[in-house]
Amino acid sequence: MLMHETGLCDAIVQVVLDRADGRRVSAVRVRVGGHVGGHEINPDIIDQGFRVAAAGTPAQDADVEVVIEPLSVRCRGCGGQGPAVEASALVACARCGGVDIEVTGEAEVELEAITFAHRVDGGVT
Repeated sequence: MLMHETGLCDAIVQVVLDRADGRRVSAVRVRVGGHVGGHEINPDIIDQGFRVAAAGTPAQDADVEVVIEPLSVRCRGCGGQGPAVEASALVACARCGGVDIEVTGEAEVELEAITFAHRVDGGVT
């Protein structure tokens, strides 16, 4: 795991714990821009990093769903745009072959959902 992912996972866990306010967390969903900090995000690395950062906390057993939001590209030549699902889309326009490509999309991380564990008596822990 790279240092960037370690810091990212630490920050995600901290936000989860702040919002959980002591309640046990059973699941979280995180939306991540396809490239954060200049490199592609691997959901397995985020899951692993979350588990390390959450060890010993109310979020330690949470299921982690990572939703990757691909970067988008726009061709300045023909105006074509769309998701960059393949690396070649970052170099040349799929529609016209032009190389005057603008990469767009957010390189951000968003905590979309937290699910809290239910107690046996029906309450939320």
